Amino acid sequence: MTEPSTLVVLPVLTERNRHFWQGGAQGHLTFLRCQTCGYYLHPPIPVCPVDQSKDLKPEAVSGRATLASYSVNHHPWLPGFELPYVVALVEIPEQPALRLTTNLVNCPLDEIEIGMALRVVFRHFEDPGGDVWLPLFEPDGDRP
Repeated sequence: MTEPSTLVVLPVLTERNRHFWQGGAQGHLTFLRCQTCGYYLHPPIPVCPVDQSKDLKPEAVSGRATLASYSVNHHPWLPGFELPYVVALVEIPEQPALRLTTNLVNCPLDEIEIGMALRVVFRHFEDPGGDVWLPLFEPDGDRP
């Protein structure tokens, strides 16, 4: 679903990051992964920091995460954001310390807990440089 009323600074798409920003079109949270050692890279870089391999390919993860940290923002930094909103640091279970800064959505503030189970949802934005699907996270009611 496109939500044009929200002001969002969209990323510039490149061949190195397109998989991440457009994976949501297929419902996939996608990171680069070293094909030699299996390490996920985020943000995308041209060489694996573990084994220096350049054999990197986009690969989808489960879309699940755990809330590692968060901040509730009450200040209107940019127009178009409904206040308050939650900036979240989520950890992806496929690799320890694979973390993503995002927003927590569809969750009352008094129900937020460090360690809570989350799942990815995507917000689609049309852009002349290429459509973008922002990965956001919500509580995963299917997991404890």
